[in-house]
Amino acid sequence: MLQDTIKALNDPVRRKILDLLKEKPLSVGDILSQLDITGATLSHHLKILKEADLVSKKRDGNFLIYEINTSVMEDIMKWLSGFIQNGDSKDE
Repeated sequence: MLQDTIKALNDPVRRKILDLLKEKPLSVGDILSQLDITGATLSHHLKILKEADLVSKKRDGNFLIYEINTSVMEDIMKWLSGFIQNGDSKDE
């Protein structure tokens, strides 16, 4: 799973999508209107983010709404902070 997460975060477009979603859940149309990509390209990026469990989607009428999966993001931050803490102790 970590490999999927790193792959998902390695792309600047996917990081931009996550930046947009950190404010609030958005529909596909709302996300697309803020990026200079095609609908097919957005669909590809959202699929990778969903496979990495970084986002979830729900249907609201005719709209698909995406939001950040905060529990996975918290796990990533805890894991990364372990490197920072370990790095600080080596400098002392």
